[in-house]
Amino acid sequence: MCTAIVSVDPASPAPVLLVGVRDEMTGRPWEPPGRHWPDRPRLVGGRDLQAGGTWLAVDRGAPRAACVLNGVGPLAGGPDRLSRGGLPLLAAGEGGIGGLDPRRYDPFHLLLAEPGRVVLWSWDGAGLRERALGPGLHIVVNNGLEGEGHREGATEDAHMMARLAWFRPRLAAAARPEPGAGPDVRAAWRPWTPLLEGDGLDRGDARALLPLLRLGDGREWGTGSVSLVALGSDAVLRHDFSGAPGDPAGWAPAG
Repeated sequence: MCTAIVSVDPASPAPVLLVGVRDEMTGRPWEPPGRHWPDRPRLVGGRDLQAGGTWLAVDRGAPRAACVLNGVGPLAGGPDRLSRGGLPLLAAGEGGIGGLDPRRYDPFHLLLAEPGRVVLWSWDGAGLRERALGPGLHIVVNNGLEGEGHREGATEDAHMMARLAWFRPRLAAAARPEPGAGPDVRAAWRPWTPLLEGDGLDRGDARALLPLLRLGDGREWGTGSVSLVALGSDAVLRHDFSGAPGDPAGWAPAG
């Protein structure tokens, strides 16, 4: 149940804010943000050591950022199937997805953020939808933009909708951050910081932004990291990261 939060305000010194919450099996190995891809030396992102891709990539020079979430629908099959972790590298590196054949991927939601535009591509295994996200607050979860693909009776979907119902009004009611320079990540992202640290909810709560579920046999699934990106008109103003979700001391500049 990954989550992406996007705030677009063309009049702000930081016209685009992007929050990427990555949920995964906690035993899946990864590396923190860095320049991990020699063929794309400008990109900074965390690296999934199982498939080699990323969940969120930033091109500081463009400036541009892209993140991917799992979607809902039939999975791709066959030897041509590709990891969705390559999609943020493609979008952040190229500024789009060109002639991408989505049939080679499991369902996904791919966000591309630049100072002047934010684009969301959604692939459900049958059709690829592209749309621009205009000014305002947007939240994407695994069942789509604002949970538009909600399936009645599905437990995971019920959790997504509970998360949206709790956090969306609180994010909208809080003053929009205008992150500037400085080493204090928490101060830079106020007043959103307490919300992005979980808003005091237990990580087992169905509403949790930073879930952690124990599945038995020592297996755990939940939020492994949170990435924060602020885009200015001609620069990446900030790219921050926490690999210790919910811990106020876990934030640091990325890369």
